[in-house]
Formats: sequence, C-alpha cells, structure tokens
Amino acid sequence: MRDYQWLHEYCLNRFGSAQALEAFLPQPRTPAQLRDISDDRYLSTLALRVFRAGLKHSLVDAKWPAFEQVFFGFDPEKVVLMGAEHLERLMQDERIIRHLGKLKSVPRNAQMVLDIAKAHGSFGAFIADWPVTDIVGLWKYLAKHGNQLGGLSAPRFLRMVGKDTFIPTDDMAAALIAQKVIDKQPTSQRDLALVQQAFNQWHAESGRPLCQLSVMLAHTVNH
Repeated sequence: MRDYQWLHEYCLNRFGSAQALEAFLPQPRTPAQLRDISDDRYLSTLALRVFRAGLKHSLVDAKWPAFEQVFFGFDPEKVVLMGAEHLERLMQDERIIRHLGKLKSVPRNAQMVLDIAKAHGSFGAFIADWPVTDIVGLWKYLAKHGNQLGGLSAPRFLRMVGKDTFIPTDDMAAALIAQKVIDKQPTSQRDLALVQQAFNQWHAESGRPLCQLSVMLAHTVNH
C-alpha cells in the first residue's frame, strides 16, 4: 500500500488547496467531550441509527421528537422496563415508525447501556476510553452486546456520536482493494484486522484521526 504522503498529495490535487481539504474533513470529539454525553443521548443515537438503517434518514429524523416522547427521553432506566405489551401499544402509534423488530431493539440496547455504565461509570467513559487503534474491536463489542448493531451500524453510530472511526463504505473498500490492503469488502475478522493495521500506519505517519483518513481514502476512487 502507498504511504500517507501519497494520500495527502492526491487529496490536495483533488480539493485544490489545503484549506479546502481541511474544511471538508470531519472532526472527532475529544475523549472529554465523549464523556460529557449523557447515557440517554447515547441510547437515543443508538436507536436513531437502528431506525435509519434501510430507511430514508430525513423520514426518521422528522419523527424523532415523537420517539423521544414515547421512549421517555431515552432514559435507559425507564426504557429497560418497557415490556412486550408496551411495545405492542407503540405499534398502534402513528407518530412513530412502527417496526416491531426495531422497537424491540430499544430496551435491549438500553440494557447494554446500563450494563456498560455500571462497569465503566458511564457509557460515555467506555466509548471515550476505547483505543482507536482497535476500533474494529469496539464495533464487534457493540454488535455482540447490542441489538441490530451489525454490519455498518456500529461504525456509523460511532461516527454520529463523534468517536473517531473509519467506516468501510463501498468507496473506502474499493480504495483499500486498489491499495492491495484487502481483496474484497472487509467483513471477516482477518480482513478487518488488515484494514485496522493499514489505518494505524497512516495514523502514525500523519497524526490524523481515522475519520479524516477514511474520508480522504474514499476520495481516491473514481466517482
């Protein structure tokens, strides 16, 4: 694979100037900022990510104030108590998206948030302290202990809350294949480990966060 210098020069040429490039790139939150996010906001974003999957984001976002209301502001202590009968009643509420599987995921993910908060002080502390050099390990943890957080849902959730992560989109996978890091879409643990290794190298060379490297790399493929 090529080094960071090549990636930087490619993107400078594409964006026209260093100023334009920097203005385009995302900025992750600091560990302190991640700790400051309350558990209910993390649960709300987890639920938002689950409901956005496969649906038009603007449709879900427009209904989110109603979701906040019916899920008690996503207070995990309250949400975790919502049983099957409560969820069945929500299936009659026209203000929200009535998808039983996704509705069921909310109290299940509330339990995960509570379990993690009990062990680490808060869900935010857990997210903040996880090393970005093993960000794929955090995806795996969330997919295993949460509900409906497989595929790209865990990395997209992390990007939404501001945790530094790359996201293996089709463009990014194509770029990694072109760089001979992998030879197909990275879904296996082996391929994800190779991708993590490549990003760790570019991160060490540049000091840039993974989210910026991810966006830069995606722009090296033809659109």
